[in-house]
Amino acid sequence: MVQQDHKDGNWWLEWDSTVVGYWPSSLFSHLADNATSVQFGGEIVNNGPSGVHTGTQMGSGYFPEEGYGRAAYTRNLQLVDATNTLVPVQSLSLTAGKPNCYNITTGVNSDWGTHFFFGGPGRSDVCP
Repeated sequence: MVQQDHKDGNWWLEWDSTVVGYWPSSLFSHLADNATSVQFGGEIVNNGPSGVHTGTQMGSGYFPEEGYGRAAYTRNLQLVDATNTLVPVQSLSLTAGKPNCYNITTGVNSDWGTHFFFGGPGRSDVCP
């Protein structure tokens, strides 16, 4: 979890209830008071020097339709509000720049809250 200390403006990183460290507020001139958007997901770099898409996998290398046990996922998405309270993410806007290479699906249920599956194999027969 990343959250802002409202006293000094520093941004703290916590992992599994352990404080890992912080980024000084001076590093984030546009985050002085708050964030206006949050992005979750995966990313690869495709320079395309040979005219073909990279073979770099995203996530586990499986498309999201493969589901639990194969595709990469993120679940129980939450944000920290202005009172430092965790609140569930209510909706997501999905973007997949090359859905034949990598894709994303989303869902909401009582066990996983708002969640998404994502990934793909990169270059293949359907992703030249």
